[in-house]
Amino acid sequence: MMYDPPHPGESILDLCLAPLGMSISAAADHLGVSRKHLSAIINGRAAISAEMAIRLAQAFGGSPDTWLRMQVGYDLWQASQKAGGINVKPVPRAA
Repeated sequence: MMYDPPHPGESILDLCLAPLGMSISAAADHLGVSRKHLSAIINGRAAISAEMAIRLAQAFGGSPDTWLRMQVGYDLWQASQKAGGINVKPVPRAA
């Protein structure tokens, strides 16, 4: 697992929008989503859903799986930082 991976919204901004000189509003229009929703993803306040992954793949390339793996990697890293506070009793195995 990557150490402290960036939120995938950063990748959208750095790898997709910036090279094209595209604004968030223009990208949201191309993706068929609201500017508010895309801005929330880019600013790390919202996650990439399966549907958004399909939209991103259609608009900018890559596969939906790649976009979702970036999100899962980010989410897993964030959760692992709180793992010490998660106390779950193991389920006993049948004999």
